[in-house]
Amino acid sequence: MLMMENKAPNEIETPNASQDKANEDVCWVRCIHQDRVEEARNRAVPEKELLQLADMYKALGDPSRLRIVMALSQGEMCVCDLAAYLEISESAVSHQLRRLRSLALVKNRRDGKILYYSLDDDHVSSLVALGLEHVRE
Repeated sequence: MLMMENKAPNEIETPNASQDKANEDVCWVRCIHQDRVEEARNRAVPEKELLQLADMYKALGDPSRLRIVMALSQGEMCVCDLAAYLEISESAVSHQLRRLRSLALVKNRRDGKILYYSLDDDHVSSLVALGLEHVRE
């Protein structure tokens, strides 16, 4: 079902230069495609998963954490190596790794006195690779 509401003629005229930015992202006629709205509602991701996804993207939105993930996509590294690579303190790296680990983006393993980190699974490197591909288009 299609619900349409016409705007007054002066509301649907081609926008002038000062209105271009404000009007470029809106419909000039209010038109609700009820079938599309229902389909979107039926396929919506559950709120809990949506929040988890948002947290993951927030974590990857930090440049330091993103550099760590990109470095780990090449193979495992210890905290000392990551700190040297990023040119930041081991404490700062450790803090970022804790956040990434809490979201299951990285995992660690101990080998004697050395703690190595790696990506939790291939999905993590795929996420970053896909994002980078999009940025480079």
